[in-house]
Amino acid sequence: MILVILLVLASLALSLLITIPFTGALVRLRANYNPKGLQLDDEGNVEPHTGPVVTTFFGMLARVKRIEGWAGLYKGLMPSLIETAVLTLFAVFALNADPRYRGRTTPPESGIIGTLVYAVFSIILSMPAIIISYRAVTTPYRLPYFRPMYSLRILLTPTERRRPWTLYLTPGLFFAQFLHSAYAIIVLRTVRRFLVPTTPDANAGFEIHPVKFTIYAAIAILSTAILCPLEVIVTKLAIQRNHAAAEYNSVEQEVEPDAVSSEEYSEYSGAEEDVIGLRHEKDPYLGLIDCARRVSQEEGWQALYRVWWFSMLVGVGSAFA
Repeated sequence: MILVILLVLASLALSLLITIPFTGALVRLRANYNPKGLQLDDEGNVEPHTGPVVTTFFGMLARVKRIEGWAGLYKGLMPSLIETAVLTLFAVFALNADPRYRGRTTPPESGIIGTLVYAVFSIILSMPAIIISYRAVTTPYRLPYFRPMYSLRILLTPTERRRPWTLYLTPGLFFAQFLHSAYAIIVLRTVRRFLVPTTPDANAGFEIHPVKFTIYAAIAILSTAILCPLEVIVTKLAIQRNHAAAEYNSVEQEVEPDAVSSEEYSEYSGAEEDVIGLRHEKDPYLGLIDCARRVSQEEGWQALYRVWWFSMLVGVGSAFA
């Protein structure tokens, strides 16, 4: 059993090595702040937006490679690896799930109660994991793989480190993540059980009825209209840092002196620009609805559907999970 678990963890680590560059480009593209109109500076003067304008997934992937190199493509690897390992071990030891038939994002087949327990645990774990992973991907600073405390000083504010539960109070983030998980697990998974059931024998594969599978695929595609905006909102809210007071907008400016000396990727590569532009922390989103409204007003409603085809492929691919 231990050997099987080790092999599964090794295969998951290998899959992360393949998928992390693409996941990082997805997160960056959805997090990039690209307002349509003119902005106001601190003195109320009108100034044009000067941040990067990147509208395509592969354009973002190429931009990351050009500015940050291979190291930049694998930002966020360690948080994702730790989250995957913890969820896998929890599913195996606590829910008695078979590790050989569990994907990274697939809840174990352990009944309704087991699925709900796993869902609750995954949401509790995923909150800090998502925040740390997304900030690791979008930060311009170089983060060492094996110095977690140093990296956390860069990614988290002193307030968040002193009171870790503050991460769960990030305005709108928990609610957005809960809605996304609830829809994916309760709605889509329930529909899948009726339309695309699996046989009791895992080695026998799937019993797929063409009409039912088509209906499920159509539902999954239409669900993109709900899931994609939630994913964009989760991304934007996750990188929004929590401070002791609104007037403090960086680690160096918060209550305690906590300046961290770290090299930026742009300095290392010789580039004079960051990969993405971020919204000013002095004007944060106040919640899920506020985020959706302001993204639509400032960046256009299309910004809520960045890389919508990825959400669609994940939904359709869940039929084979």
